[in-house]
Order: sequence, then C-alpha cells, then structure tokens
Amino acid sequence: MSEFDLIRQLHERINGADGSDLSACVVGIGDDCAVLEIPQDRQVVVTTDTLVEGVHFLKTSDAQSLGHKALAVNLSDLASMGAQPAWFFLALTLPAPDLSWLESFAQGMGDLARSAGIVLAGGDTTSGPLSITVTAIGLIEPGMALTRDGARNGELVVVSGQLGEAAHALEILKAGGEPGPAGRVALERPEPRLQLGRQLRGLATSCIDISDGLVADLGHILEASAAGAEIDVDLLPGFAILARLPEEQRRQLQTSGGDDYELCFTIPGNRREELGRMAEECACPLTVIGRINDSGKLVCTMADGTAFVPRGRGYDHFPGDTNRAGGR
Repeated sequence: MSEFDLIRQLHERINGADGSDLSACVVGIGDDCAVLEIPQDRQVVVTTDTLVEGVHFLKTSDAQSLGHKALAVNLSDLASMGAQPAWFFLALTLPAPDLSWLESFAQGMGDLARSAGIVLAGGDTTSGPLSITVTAIGLIEPGMALTRDGARNGELVVVSGQLGEAAHALEILKAGGEPGPAGRVALERPEPRLQLGRQLRGLATSCIDISDGLVADLGHILEASAAGAEIDVDLLPGFAILARLPEEQRRQLQTSGGDDYELCFTIPGNRREELGRMAEECACPLTVIGRINDSGKLVCTMADGTAFVPRGRGYDHFPGDTNRAGGR
C-alpha cells in the first residue's frame, strides 16, 4: 500500500466514503493545507496530543480502541475549555502499512469523530515506530472559554464521573493480568465530557481535564489561580471494584493514577444546587470533593480528618526534583 492509498483509506473510513459533512472545510484532504471557514462570532480553540507505543499504550493494545483513545484525549481537552469540536488533524507513524490494523484503527477513530461532530481535515503519514499525534480544533463564543486561572477562595471543587478505574486496569495489565470489561473501557475508551464542558460555561470559574491524575491536574488550577484547596479523598467517586481494594491502594489510584479524562472544575458555593440538574442532563455524576482556600497549597484529608499524602504527584514524562506533571 502506498502512502497515498493509506491517506485515502484513512479519509474514507474516518470521514465516511461520501466525505461526511465537510461544508465548513473549504479545502480538505488532498492539498498541501486545509482551508477552514471560521464563523465570525467564534474563537478558535486548539489542542494537540501525541501517543507513543510503550509510553501511552501497550504494544498489545487493540487498534480500534487506540483509534478511539487517540481522538478522545484531544476531545477531552476541548471539553475542559467548553469548546464545540470542529476539525482535527492526524499525524500517524506506522512500522508497516497493515491494512487490517488500519481499518480497525480508523473505525474506532471515525465512530467517535461522528458522534462528537468533528471532521478529519488533514494530517501526515510516515514510516517508523508506532506513534499517533492528533491536533483538534474547536470553536467557542468570544470570552466564554473555560480556563484554569479563575478559582477563588470559598469555591467548591467538583469532579465528574468516576476516578481510578483506568489506572487500576493498567496496573493489572502491567502485572500480566486481565482487567474486567469496565476496566478495559475506562482505560482504552474514555468518553470526553463534551456536553458537560459546554454546559459549564457561565458556571465554572476554572476547569481542567484529569489526564495526569487528580492531584497533579487540580494543582495546575491552583497554580494558575494563585490559590490553595482542601479535598476529602474519601469523597472521590469510584467504580464498585475499587471499593474492594485496600483503602491505601484505592486512594492512591484515585488521586495520582491518571488516565481518567474526567473534568475537575470549581464553582461558587451558592450555585451548588445547579449540579444536580446538570448531572441529570449530561448523564454524568458530579461530586463535590472539597473547597478552594487561600493557603496556596493542596491538602488532602481522609473522612476522619487526618492527612493523606499521595505517593506521586501525577504522571511525568521528565521526572525531576520538582516532579511537575507533563501531558499524558
């Protein structure tokens, strides 16, 4: 299969044989660059992530799930900003042009792209060790983007969904075991909270997606907002299987495990009652886990009020003395 055949296969399987809805993509795949039609009343939101075999996924990872996840992690970033997905670009490095693998990969990516309303507008293909880079573009009304720097003293800290199951599944896989179906889904097919992100506009004062672990990512909000927080780790929502683990293991997974792709956000305390309606509309649990303060540091406690110290501060590609979390 030539490079151009590979590009054609990806285009047809991700966007559909008819090209899907490319009405806002003035020039798409087939030219040196894409030309995109940006509405006058929208701002552009852009994110990019790279997944590398052996770092972000195992060599045995299912191709269809990998296609889903490669796009999902970028859509999760758009969700954390409250953006509406529009287009994405795919740079795919393959050891060999395996048609069966490619079809499965494109199906996983294409199914999620269609459900999210995002269109593949271009990219690149090269030969080499397997890696996947996706750049996603969203649109948002001017001044409505959710950011990390708005958390203020007294506000509530909230998380969506369940935390810790993806990290638990990865632990099992690395030990040579097989996680249950729910663990596989949590790790390999995260669902970006796009609807929730859009509904948080005008309510959340800060927001981030949880990719590197709750402690690390909430830490980014606190740093950007020049604030502190106290959270109760025993309030963290989790799947039933986590409740059967030793408490120390569960707490570590939920605070530092990462790969959750849920949203962590802050809201004014007097708007707490709005969370119930929003959770129902988005079919997504929303849990208050703590409160912002002006201490300048993050304190984790357990239900009895004693301190809990996470072993790690989240995933870090380049660990050093500061142990600052990088993008996962």
